[in-house]
This record gives sequence, structure tokens and C-alpha cells, in this order.
Amino acid sequence: MQEPPTTPPPLSLTERRKAATQLDIARAATELFTEQGPDNTTAEEIARRAGVALRTFYRYFRNKQDAVGPLLAAGGERWRELLAATEPGTSLPEALETAATASLSPRDAAAEEGLLRTRALLRAARDDPALRAVWYRVNQESEEKLLPVVARLAAPDADEFELRLTVAAATDAIRVSLEVWAATDGDASGPGSPAALARRAIHRLTGRRGG
Repeated sequence: MQEPPTTPPPLSLTERRKAATQLDIARAATELFTEQGPDNTTAEEIARRAGVALRTFYRYFRNKQDAVGPLLAAGGERWRELLAATEPGTSLPEALETAATASLSPRDAAAEEGLLRTRALLRAARDDPALRAVWYRVNQESEEKLLPVVARLAAPDADEFELRLTVAAATDAIRVSLEVWAATDGDASGPGSPAALARRAIHRLTGRRGG
């Protein structure tokens, strides 16, 4: 029997403030990396742009590249939320495709801006090994967090090997879709968008028709 999705406890006021500060710093870092490149950006500049003290910056992040982690992780968080809310009885391939498409489809101007920031960071990461390392770490952490969500949606007899393989493939489908899109000047929606590429990738991985 499929277990119902669990709802995480609400964040405390302190946790919400911490998350908001981290996101402010991540946006400031992204802006500066886009404007002048990671090599020409310092932690002091990021802290100043974010309106925080340098000691606050280092309370949350080890280095300037690490600061963009919360922004890069936001898409994966939304994908997991959508998967967790999947209607009971939905097949796993359908659930993965539907959630991926929705999480990568801009709902409003703010969501589209978030995708464009991600594109800017992925472009900057091509010439910055430390920034690429943050991107790969974010994807690895997303994969680990995705496993229990997919396990609740999978068939009762699915074994751990199948589950881990599915989660790894699905995570890489999103990663590759974003990277391929980031290398183009394509729109955030429509043909060639992250959502369209992810849908195509998951079709290939699961053997579903279409895409």
C-alpha cells in the first residue's frame, strides 16, 4: 500500500529569516557573477550587495561560489514538492514527467527570472571549477532527497536498485536539460525550454510515447 506523502513541519521564524538571508546573498552573488564574473567578485562585494556583514556571509557560506547554492537548489525543491503532492494511483513515469514539466515551466515573471539566473550561473560555471562543483553538489543532494519521495510513489515491489537508478536518471535528466538550455539563447518556455527538454528526456528514460 502506498504511503501518504509526509508534510514537513513548518519552519520557525528564525529558520525563515535564515533562509531569506541566504537567498538574498545567493541573488547578490548571482548578479555580481553575471556582471563581472566569479574571478572578479569578492565575498566582501557579495555581502555589501546583499546588505549583510561579511561575518554573516561566512556564517552561512564557506566561499563565494558556495553562496549560489540556495538559488541553484530552489528548482529541485519545487520538483520534490510537486512529486510529493502527486495523486495516488499515478504511475511513476507520469508523475516524474508532470512534476518536472511543472517545476521548470515559469508560473510568473519571478519564476522566469529564476530560470534566467540559473542560466547565467551555469554559463559562468563553464570556466569556474569551484562553481561547477557547487552545481554538482546541489544535484547530488537533490538526488538524495528525491529518493524517499520516489519510493512512496513506486510499486510496492520495487527494489532499492531500481529506485536509485530511477532517481539518479531523473535527476540527471533535469541537470542535462538545464545545461543544454543554458548553452543557448532560447526562451524559458516553449520549444527548447528546460521544461520541453526535461519532458523529452524523461520520455526517453521511461519509454513513454511522445516528447
